[in-house]
Amino acid sequence: MVQVTPIDENLFKVTVEGSPSTTHEVTVADEYHLKLTGGKIDKTELVHRSFKFLLKREPNTMIMKTFNLTVIESYFPEYPTEISKSVH
Repeated sequence: MVQVTPIDENLFKVTVEGSPSTTHEVTVADEYHLKLTGGKIDKTELVHRSFKFLLKREPNTMIMKTFNLTVIESYFPEYPTEISKSVH
């Protein structure tokens, strides 16, 4: 299970329950949020979907503890396309 808690308008705490459970801090800029979603979902939902995307590709223990959402596409070039498709 993935739980996303806003810390402020651009920073989110993400808890991934598992064995072991992990905690992450993710930053999302307004521009990137709009680029990926067109504003159709909020940032909390974008972070949630992004973690579901990541967890299909790697265990929670391999996900960085602190990162900007933009870094995902450096590792997984299909990320922006996949997320945009899931929104539209």
